[in-house]
Amino acid sequence: MGYVHIYCGDGKGKTSAAVGMVIRAAGRGKKIVVARFLKTDDSGEVEVLKSIPQITVLPCERVFGFVSAMDEQTRKEAAAYNQELFEKAVSLAKTADMVMLDEIMAAVNYGMVSEKRVEEFLRDRPGALEVVMTGRDPSKLLLSMADCVSEIKKVRHPYDRGIPARKGIEY
Repeated sequence: MGYVHIYCGDGKGKTSAAVGMVIRAAGRGKKIVVARFLKTDDSGEVEVLKSIPQITVLPCERVFGFVSAMDEQTRKEAAAYNQELFEKAVSLAKTADMVMLDEIMAAVNYGMVSEKRVEEFLRDRPGALEVVMTGRDPSKLLLSMADCVSEIKKVRHPYDRGIPARKGIEY
């Protein structure tokens, strides 16, 4: 039986933890689908994940910027794009052993992906499929559907001192 895993919280390392699970599964011959929401392909793990034959990384073909800076039209386009990305991941997950939905919580919280569709997917997924989801502030509903929840709490971060994200470390 496959489980639903959530890595959430305000700390650094949610995506890193999920990527670790993906690599571990690939190392055991599992087939994985990775979908990243509200991100770009400019992150260190992307090229490495793409190079592993068992892993299908769905590309971030459109970049919309920060949700807070989007006008209404851009927000609608971003929502349509992210919902389509989710549906593509769901379709590919039918023949996979694991699916990673990176920053799906933000996509749901910002209205870019329907929480109802995520709920339906989790409820109706193939029985052996492992689902790994990341992001801040998961809803009570999504938390209730998870088998494993790890909350990553920030104690201190260089960003708090004005140090920007560093290539190869934070992205």
